[in-house]
Amino acid sequence: LIMIILNQTDVTPASFILNGIPGLEDMHMWISFPFCSMYVVAMVGNCGLLYLIYYEDSLHRSMYYFLAMLSLTDLVMCSSTIPKALSIFWCHLKEIRFEECLVQMFFIHTFTGMESGVLMLMALDRYVAICYPLRYSTILTNPVIAKVGLATFLRAVFLIIPLIFLTKRLPYCKGNIIHHTYCDQLSVAKLSCGNIKANVIYGLVAAFLIGGFDILCITVSYTMILRAVVSLSSADARQKAFSTCTAHICAIVFSYSPAFFCFFFNRFGSHTIPPSCHIIVANIYLLLPPTMNPIVYGVKTKQIRDCVIRIFSGSKKIKSYST
Repeated sequence: LIMIILNQTDVTPASFILNGIPGLEDMHMWISFPFCSMYVVAMVGNCGLLYLIYYEDSLHRSMYYFLAMLSLTDLVMCSSTIPKALSIFWCHLKEIRFEECLVQMFFIHTFTGMESGVLMLMALDRYVAICYPLRYSTILTNPVIAKVGLATFLRAVFLIIPLIFLTKRLPYCKGNIIHHTYCDQLSVAKLSCGNIKANVIYGLVAAFLIGGFDILCITVSYTMILRAVVSLSSADARQKAFSTCTAHICAIVFSYSPAFFCFFFNRFGSHTIPPSCHIIVANIYLLLPPTMNPIVYGVKTKQIRDCVIRIFSGSKKIKSYST
């Protein structure tokens, strides 16, 4: 048993080297500027949304509680990768300890799963609001929102933890250089000289249990919404119903489009698409939704837009702790 433990230790590297974007090393400094700009916009925008939702009484509704969950998820998701990527681009700090790599992997995969789950909950929220408007406040009560939010988070955690342990148990003898800006599960597993079939299969199962289930729920929700909206007799009512879904549809497009690209690249296109293209899209996958979601919801959601206008115009102050 002692020899097995020692052998396992011998093939577990103390650290990995994150190589950034292979083939574009000379462009790292230029690539860092849009990455940094988007990260700043994401941090300011999502923190601003959380601030508004917490302090503004008119935003204490289920739709905005789900939006707060999305903003918090986006903050963690982009913060788990972009600071390290910028340190690679700016300071050439490429080393990451094995344990830190696993922690980063856990946060990336858990909160991308959480992002998908929250988007699904927001679709269900729109379904209830449009199809059952008179029962909306009684169906989506604060306890229900808290429970489904917690269940979504726990689902992601419990599905990702086995993937981390499957990656940790692998023997690594193909070097310690990861051609990526962060510790993606497949990128790390490919450095192993062991059998990674379990990692690949479980990764697919987890992806389908999270993404597949969420996409199915979103599709069913919007099918029912479309049927309900089409049945409305008033054109103004149809327009108003559709307008409440615009921001959410944009968030779905921003999140799932790069996700589909990364998924199909890892499984089918690794020999036809340049790795640099994949890595850039993989970073956009984690950075585009956090950047665009607060902008889209700020522009498309009248209540949020009105709150922002009131704050900057000084016509109404947000309540303080003393009120």
